[in-house]
Amino acid sequence: MAAATPTLEAATPDPWTRVEGLPCLLTVEIPVPGFRVADLVHLAPGRIIATRWRVGLDVPLRVNGELIAWSEFEIVHSRLAMRLTELA
Repeated sequence: MAAATPTLEAATPDPWTRVEGLPCLLTVEIPVPGFRVADLVHLAPGRIIATRWRVGLDVPLRVNGELIAWSEFEIVHSRLAMRLTELA
């Protein structure tokens, strides 16, 4: 019985392994025209902020300022979640 020849895939380590633990900043951008400092001061849990973002329009998702994907909001078990819809 011949010894198995290692494949290229098995011999090459996953390049993401070295960077998986690095921190990054994930940003979801929703434009809120006309938002003022006074609005910011009055933010509180449960407060609703009106946006001009249309329902069904994907939201840009950025990592460290770079657009990586488009996503949409979704409610999962009474929590707000993001579903990736398209990679940038």
